[in-house]
Amino acid sequence: MKSPKIVHIALGSNEGERFDILQNAVNRIFEDVGEILKISSVYETASWGFAGNTFLNACISVSTRFSAEEVLRKLLAIEAYFGRKRNDTKNYQNRTLDLDVLLFEDEVSETETLTLPHPQIQNRRFVLQPLNDIASKEVHPVLKKKIQQLLLEVKDDAGLSKIDAKLETPKVNNKFSSCNYIAVEGNIGAGKTSFSTMISQDFNAKLILERFKDNPFLPKFYEDQERYAFSLEMSFLADRYQQLSDDLAQYDLFKDFVISDYDVFKSLIFAKITLEEDEYSLYQKLFHLMYKELVKPDLYIYLYQNTERLLQNIKKRGREYEQNIQPEYLMDINKSYLSFIKSQTNMKVQIIDISELDFVNNRKDYLKLLGEIKL
Repeated sequence: MKSPKIVHIALGSNEGERFDILQNAVNRIFEDVGEILKISSVYETASWGFAGNTFLNACISVSTRFSAEEVLRKLLAIEAYFGRKRNDTKNYQNRTLDLDVLLFEDEVSETETLTLPHPQIQNRRFVLQPLNDIASKEVHPVLKKKIQQLLLEVKDDAGLSKIDAKLETPKVNNKFSSCNYIAVEGNIGAGKTSFSTMISQDFNAKLILERFKDNPFLPKFYEDQERYAFSLEMSFLADRYQQLSDDLAQYDLFKDFVISDYDVFKSLIFAKITLEEDEYSLYQKLFHLMYKELVKPDLYIYLYQNTERLLQNIKKRGREYEQNIQPEYLMDINKSYLSFIKSQTNMKVQIIDISELDFVNNRKDYLKLLGEIKL
């Protein structure tokens, strides 16, 4: 899962209801690109490089998980939605909406479609002034000067006037502030690790991820389930208990809550499927002795995906030892989870069907998933 990066974007409009277009563009960027961190004041300026209508200009900073090229593609789609028609001519012209990637952290690159940083930042007052509002201390990665210094040095003497109206910042309602501990569960390949990681990044949570990659019995289990099932489940139980005991006992003062991509009860769920009856009976006794000592989640989220999507996700992520997992095994896991969930009376549980969502690659799906969570 990619960590979010900060992109600075310039917005301009000189046709139609200019301010409303800018506000709606900000809303669309929030839905398609990422969280809006800062918005500058809006400035009215004369057209630059051609005789045209006056512009409204602003800059925003956005936290995004997409690459710079992906951000550009999304911005061009937003421009097109608002009626912007780009052409191959280099002559400037009136436009309903103009969106430009200015800075993508300290990235320096040049492709056929995108140059980073934007090559004209230092030459345009109508860009530097709003950019200075939100990123005065940001250093231009090529010129090695702060934005505030570039504004002082710019030779462009075009006049700007700040308008009174302010663009509003769209926000996701932080539903998690009332929770101390949230557990996210799901079948193999459901996306629970990705979702937990995204929540931790976006809402300042301490993240606990299951350490399955370090389990030496896991590849052996997929080769010979009967032989290695008990060893695998016991090692998972011990590791999950140790990890949750340590991490939940030490709340981070600088984090708002804890989120994990598993709940210790998954040990029982998987063990019931993989172990023989006598082995499961012993395992169950050990589990309940250990489980009573652990902190219980305030919210248990189960991400449900149909078997076909699970198999697609497993194939896509490419872990060699998972490639022979059979559909029946995944169906049994889903049934066991749902049976466990129905039996819970003292835990707040929510099942969310994500079979039609791609919340990693589609931000709208991510926002939709957040909207489904009820506290």
